[in-house]
Amino acid sequence: MSSNYYYVKEQQRNTKRLRKLIADLPSFCEEYFRGIEHTTSILTRINYAYDLRIFFDFLFNEIDIFQGLSPSCFTLEHLNQLQVIHIEKYLEYTTYYINPNNEEERQNSEMGKARKLASVRSLLSYFFKKEKIHRNVAQLVDTPKLTEKPIIRLEVDEVAKLLDAVESGEKLTATQRRYHKYTKSRDLAILTLLLGTGIRISECVGLNITDFDFNNNSFKVTRKGGDQEILYYGDEVKDALLNYLEERKEIKVLPGHEDALFLSIQRRRISHRALQNLVKKYTKIISPLKRITPHKLRSTFGTTLYQETGDIYLVADVLGHKDVNTTRKHYAAISEEKRRLAARIIKLRED
Repeated sequence: MSSNYYYVKEQQRNTKRLRKLIADLPSFCEEYFRGIEHTTSILTRINYAYDLRIFFDFLFNEIDIFQGLSPSCFTLEHLNQLQVIHIEKYLEYTTYYINPNNEEERQNSEMGKARKLASVRSLLSYFFKKEKIHRNVAQLVDTPKLTEKPIIRLEVDEVAKLLDAVESGEKLTATQRRYHKYTKSRDLAILTLLLGTGIRISECVGLNITDFDFNNNSFKVTRKGGDQEILYYGDEVKDALLNYLEERKEIKVLPGHEDALFLSIQRRRISHRALQNLVKKYTKIISPLKRITPHKLRSTFGTTLYQETGDIYLVADVLGHKDVNTTRKHYAAISEEKRRLAARIIKLRED
């Protein structure tokens, strides 16, 4: 099965998730999500649906004029009754609240609150443009001020230590070491591939053996949105992959997973969660103060590539960013460092 097949199956699962979420929202939300389908990804729509469910729960439980209403009773006319103060109270509420579905405590940073405001704005903007409501009060609410966060990534020496930690397994727990001999070559191949190509976790999980051309050091990857691209890798990545594939030949793979590149202990395609846990397990050993995720390994690759080439367009292309401004936003801090270095180099008077 091709990696595109895996992508399609993932899209189908996400579509079912979205439909389930929409069923718990006011009926007009179905029109909204259908209307934004061609301008947003399925994961964006799922995030919007989660946020809107919290928003409507807040209205039904915290705002007097809407209390006692249920999603099925809430209409577009009710949206016209929204006031700026309601949106502002909602943002304050999301700082800390109890999830009504599972009673879990939830908190949001300024970034999380900004996303929740964006979800409400998008909903109101859609129906305002359709002339089905009279105003979009969410546009009158200021976006929470976001502070620039430094890019969290591994330094060059930390990358080397990470790969050494996988090979040696020395600082793993006794339980982890029991499995290490079975997964060492796989884990090394995964981390080397992530660090050497900057692919996303979803792209890595979806890879098949037949996606690779080892004669040309290239492989086919299915990007967000379903587009397929050819990427290239260096000899270190090639050696790690071939070493793993030699061991993989001895594994009796479960039906339906024969072509999957990376397998779990259960002999099926590795899952997102398993890959996340794998990264966490090893990175905690070499960098306990940094919270390193697969995406941070992607940042490590992007940063290294930009430092070596200074070509933001190349970094954007390899990372699969459709808008170079997305790349620039993440790696602008590196340019600042270079400017500061330039300022220190220039001497107007001798000391």
